[in-house]
Order: sequence, then C-alpha cells, then structure tokens
Amino acid sequence: MATDLKKVLSISGQPGLFEYIAQARNGFVVEAMATKHRSSVSTNSKVTTLADVSIYTDDGEVTLKKVLESMRDALEGKAAMGSKSNPEEIKAFFAKVLPGYDRDRFYVSHMKKVLDWYNCLVQFASLEFVEEEQESAE
Repeated sequence: MATDLKKVLSISGQPGLFEYIAQARNGFVVEAMATKHRSSVSTNSKVTTLADVSIYTDDGEVTLKKVLESMRDALEGKAAMGSKSNPEEIKAFFAKVLPGYDRDRFYVSHMKKVLDWYNCLVQFASLEFVEEEQESAE
C-alpha cells in the first residue's frame, strides 16, 4: 500500500514518525509507526507533515518525497546508514543522492533527521508514495 506523506507526521519533542488517524476535540489522534500506540496531540504541538518538507538545493528547493525516492533508488529499497554514522559519510551519501544540495543551509542535523525518517518508512511503511492524481481523486 502506498504511503501518503500528507498523513505522515513528525512531532517536535517526540521520536519517530506518526500517522494521522482522526480529528479530536482539542487536536488530533495519531498512531506511532513503530509501536502502533495511539495518542492525542494538542493543537499547540509543533507538527509537520512530511509532504510539507523541502530540502534546500543550489537551484531552489526539492520536496522530501523526491529525496526519499532518490534514496530508495540508490539503496535499492534497503535501510540507509544510521544517523549516528560519521558526519562525513552522511555528507558523502547526500552528495550522491542529492548532488546539488545547498551546503550552507542543509546541515548534518537535517540530514540525520531525513535518514531517520527514511529508515522509519523502510521499516514500518512503504517507500511507494501516493501520487498527486491519486490524492485528488480521494
């Protein structure tokens, strides 16, 4: 089943990724991808959908979806290196999958977060993503 990045959330202060389940009275209900544990999230929490994330490049910005697809193709769908890897190895990896990334604005800390997200999707979801046409048809 294809992953809809509009429903995959990163919540500030909480590890891992979450899937949007439903609207609640004072926020919304999410399910942790790793544990399948459901919880409610306040509207005061800093929440980002992966569909809204972009990476700075020399030519502008690239959507996270395109970066994840490039990583998937380079790694043949297998897990990436961990975020605890050597920063130089991480930079070399991103230079391979996203050659034009902006070295002044796309920091190693951002790269580590993208690696964690990618590995979470490999393990608990799918690296096949819902296309725009499919989303609008729903």
